[in-house]
Amino acid sequence: MQSAQLLVPVTERDHSVGPGNAPVTLVEYGDFECPHCRRAHPMIQGLIRYMAENLRFVFRHFPLAEAHPHSRHAAEAAEAAGAQGKFWEMHDVLYHNQDALEDEDLVMYAARIGIDFQRVSQELAAGTYTRRVRDDFRGGVRSGVNGTPTFYINGSRFDGNWTDPNEFIQALSEAASQVQAGSQVQAGSQVQAATP
Repeated sequence: MQSAQLLVPVTERDHSVGPGNAPVTLVEYGDFECPHCRRAHPMIQGLIRYMAENLRFVFRHFPLAEAHPHSRHAAEAAEAAGAQGKFWEMHDVLYHNQDALEDEDLVMYAARIGIDFQRVSQELAAGTYTRRVRDDFRGGVRSGVNGTPTFYINGSRFDGNWTDPNEFIQALSEAASQVQAGSQVQAGSQVQAATP
């Protein structure tokens, strides 16, 4: 059975780390109040270091608001931080402080990472980033996300055991090898075409 496909392509709008031309793009749909996402967080950081230039990591919001009542505002706070150039700093702080995600906590974290916390407070109250978070969520639903975290490797949902770092690394390495092998085949055919 084929894995679900990522129906919303990665664009400049996304929050990403790693080179845009990396052979592997790993997309996570996550929820800042989800304990499984918090468990995945240090593993993802390890994968980013391990894969280095071979990996681009993208984070998208998938707040499961019925189960996690603070998740939506936490996602909006991350977006507010992103508007001030500090998305990843807020992303990390939220996972490290998952048990304290009230609005006043979110504003305090904004101050802690050195951004305009009053602006963040105003944007949370105004719902400035509600639509952005909802768009991520809807794109996830369309792509077959039904829980968090959900990962996509080069556009295909990873249905393996993400809690096993070895299995995850193997899937990422195989994806990188496939892309690199495809590039070599394409380069070879271009050389043949150019040869008189």
